[in-house]
Amino acid sequence: MKGWLIVNNFVSSEKSRTMWSMFIASAKKCGIELELKRTGELCLPIGEDFGALPDFALFWDKDIHLAARLESKGLRLFNSSRAVELCDNKVLTYMELEKYSVPYPLTFASPKTYPSIGYSNMNFAQKAAERLGYPLVIKEAYGSFGQQVYLVSCREELSAVVRRIGSGEFVMQRFVSGSRGRDVRVNVVGDRTVASIYRYNDNDFRSNISNGGKMQPYEINKQQEEIAVAACKALGLDFGGVDLLFDGEEYTVCEVNSNPHFRSTYDCTGVDVSEYILRYIGESL
Repeated sequence: MKGWLIVNNFVSSEKSRTMWSMFIASAKKCGIELELKRTGELCLPIGEDFGALPDFALFWDKDIHLAARLESKGLRLFNSSRAVELCDNKVLTYMELEKYSVPYPLTFASPKTYPSIGYSNMNFAQKAAERLGYPLVIKEAYGSFGQQVYLVSCREELSAVVRRIGSGEFVMQRFVSGSRGRDVRVNVVGDRTVASIYRYNDNDFRSNISNGGKMQPYEINKQQEEIAVAACKALGLDFGGVDLLFDGEEYTVCEVNSNPHFRSTYDCTGVDVSEYILRYIGESL
């Protein structure tokens, strides 16, 4: 069996290169020949064939246009272009979770505006704040590693953050105070959870390791497992990283990642998520 590992043309961090190497090593263990392909290598005229295609592609990027083009040529992608699109845009993520009754914080989506206008009228944001209360969370629709996420505590901060966003899409959410600076990252492959870590940060409301957070192994309970698996099913994911917040006695979805950075999970737990993913792919084809 042959496959492509498709990665971003411009990313070259040590952490990313390590994960790509883990994928290739895991593929070898599973009897799969996995070839690394950067998206720039697949930059061809629209409509032109990509030549001989492998049996599948492990799509480790967010280039949904390229993903859709490959699918139109009959290539099976893990994850699909639609699943990547739903996870990449947080507005779409929560809309899809709502369809399947997967819990998430009360959320408002910003109305459409244009670069030449911006959010010139703040009435929608202030109306949302009346429902959400302060502090509230603003997340730009596109962003990773906890970046483009803001905690605002008053009307003036709300206006300042919206002005900073400019004309981009964003969501406004209820701040889950019981999860300030802490969450659980659950790695899901297929219909099962394979590894989880507890992330915490005493100096930031975000728990991301890249923002200075710390981590420790974590054994999830049945409710957390069910929510994480349900979130991935709702979004059509073959695999994903689900971030769960502590909401009183319950749990709620913070975000879902279509290509989760599992290096931290490996460092913390010793579980190689890449091997689970490659085994799943081999069993699915």
